[in-house]
Amino acid sequence: MINRILIRIKVVQILYSYLLSRNEFRIDAAPDNPTRDRRFAYAVYLDMLLLIQELSGIRTNVAGALAPAEPDRKLATNRVGRALASNDALKAITARDRADYDLLRPVMGELAAAITSSAAYGDYSRRRSRDLDEDVRFWVVMLETTILKSPALTQALRANPDFSLTGLHHGIYAAAETLRSYNDSRAAVEKARRDLQASLDKARDLYYALLALIVDITDELAYRQETAKSKYLPTSADLNPDTRMVDNRLARFLADEPELQAYLKDHPADWAADAGLLGSLLDLILASDTYKAYMEAPATDWAADCEFWRDVMRHVVLPSDALAEAMEAKSVYWNDDINIIGTFLLKTLRRLGQSPEGEAAADTFLPQFKDEEDAAFGARLFDFAVKGREQYRADIDRFISADWDPERLAFMDMVIMITALAEVVNFPAIPIPVSLNEYIEIANAYSTPRSGAFINGILYSVIREMVEQGVVLKPFGTAAPSPEKDR
Repeated sequence: MINRILIRIKVVQILYSYLLSRNEFRIDAAPDNPTRDRRFAYAVYLDMLLLIQELSGIRTNVAGALAPAEPDRKLATNRVGRALASNDALKAITARDRADYDLLRPVMGELAAAITSSAAYGDYSRRRSRDLDEDVRFWVVMLETTILKSPALTQALRANPDFSLTGLHHGIYAAAETLRSYNDSRAAVEKARRDLQASLDKARDLYYALLALIVDITDELAYRQETAKSKYLPTSADLNPDTRMVDNRLARFLADEPELQAYLKDHPADWAADAGLLGSLLDLILASDTYKAYMEAPATDWAADCEFWRDVMRHVVLPSDALAEAMEAKSVYWNDDINIIGTFLLKTLRRLGQSPEGEAAADTFLPQFKDEEDAAFGARLFDFAVKGREQYRADIDRFISADWDPERLAFMDMVIMITALAEVVNFPAIPIPVSLNEYIEIANAYSTPRSGAFINGILYSVIREMVEQGVVLKPFGTAAPSPEKDR
């Protein structure tokens, strides 16, 4: 019962949380009351982190910094430089403390040549595809071997009055440790993947919990009617209640259905523990026109009983504030899931009503995913977004700086665009217009009022360029209606 629309929403939500909370580099703070060696070591430490950025072709925010005119192509594609450049803590420190970075200017070309002529660079450059771990390991090796042993670097830094070989070694090793800390973020990525799967599982729980809610509301009415018989001076209506709703065939079917009850045994909905909720929902139902029409009908059958609950869930229960409050207490995901899962609940009730009573098919309840491809879609999309986010961010930034005020950019907008580009680039079977439309809808629902138009403009420009450059190998035109809407 989970379609790709909901999967996309959940990937965006989990990616937003992951990117917002991640701390991929542990940037060292300046030492308190440093000795001469420690002061110089910290200066070298910052110099090395800046050097990696500049050798990757990224201009830093430091006075005197000078990136090579033609950065090496392989170094320019290494993601570590871009990741360092996007680290706000590092940018703030280097903008304040690194006015003497021009000491490295004269040896920038020599260092670049030493790196690109090393055996480690040869091995690295021959790899047809490289993951982030390999990018990190490459720069760690360069720092601890080629750069550390460079006579040109040592000579250049001797111009610093605090120079010491001890400080030089400590500073370079500290920079290498900061790069290694980037790998520690893998634990955060794994946690985000688990959170994504948990949120998808919670959506399935909601589907079954809503089916169970029909049974619990019916039981609440039965309890109410039975209690009324025992009250002081019961009325004739109390003693002889109309039990049409209590005897509703669908509610009885769900109460005894083996698959539903087995699922609820392992994943209890616990609506019955909230008598206030059940009472509030029952009062809304009893006051509704749907209930009145159902009770006044000359007779009912299986189809009518199913249609009654379909109408009640659609018009009374699902839109109610009482349900929204209860879901918020049960799961942080459910209020975001209710619109889509509610649609699948109504679809299930319609299918039940169309089948003969007592002959519900084996596929009465919808599977968690349509097929194996959909089951893998969320995790794959998340991984592609995480791995490609620096490149996608760079692609997006070019068009933002040209056509938009960067101050208008909400962080959620950037997350949505990164996810959209990950899908467009890595899922060739999904038409570009389908991806564009879905993420524009997500932006309209989850970001600022103007985000849909903003994202549409930026994504259109970035994707058009990707198609022209051959990065995306599918047509950028109007697509036929996509079956994804039915998933």
